[in-house]
Amino acid sequence: MPNLVLHKQIIKHRDVVEDDWSVLRLLEGEAPETVAVPDGKIIVPLSVWQAQRPALSGRADIGVWLAPDEQAAAIRDDLQRLGVVAVDFPKFSDGRGYSTAFNLRKRLGYQGELRAIGDVLRDQLWPLSRVGFDAFATRQDRSIVDALKGLTVFSETYQASVDQPLPLFRRAPRGTPPELLDAGAGI
Repeated sequence: MPNLVLHKQIIKHRDVVEDDWSVLRLLEGEAPETVAVPDGKIIVPLSVWQAQRPALSGRADIGVWLAPDEQAAAIRDDLQRLGVVAVDFPKFSDGRGYSTAFNLRKRLGYQGELRAIGDVLRDQLWPLSRVGFDAFATRQDRSIVDALKGLTVFSETYQASVDQPLPLFRRAPRGTPPELLDAGAGI
C-alpha cells in the first residue's frame, strides 16, 4: 500500500480550493523502481519519476516533487508534460526550496503549477510566492484560512524577484528624463 498524503484543501492562486492531488512518499525500505503508483492525480518523488519514467510519462495525471537536495534541472526535459511540480520543505527552516522554485521559473521557464509541500507555514507564504510558488499545501494542523492571510502581509517589495522583476529604486518615479528610463541607464 503506497504512502499517500492527501490535503483536502490547498491555497492556489490566492484562494482556498479543494485539492484532488495526492503526494506519494516512499516508506523506509521501499524502492523507487518497484513502488506501485496508483491511478489518479499523484505527485511522485523525483526518484520514482526517474526510475519509472517510461511507464509514467504517458500519464497526464502525474506530478513530480523535489527534495531540498535535488536540482530542478533533473526534470528540465519533462517540465512541459508535468501537471504540477512540488518542492518539499521537510522543515520550515530549510530554505533550499526557494532557490529550486526560482530556478524552475526564471531559468527553466516553468509555467505550470508550482506547489510548496511539507512544513509550510503562514509566515512563509509571501516569500514563497515571490520566488514563483502559486500553490501551497500548508500544514494540516494549522488553519488554512489563517495561512491565506500570509500572502497579504506586505504591500510593496524592495528586491526584484519572479513576481516583480524590477527593484523598487527602478520603479519609483524620480523625475528622470525619458531617455534615461531604460533598465540599463546609469550602469
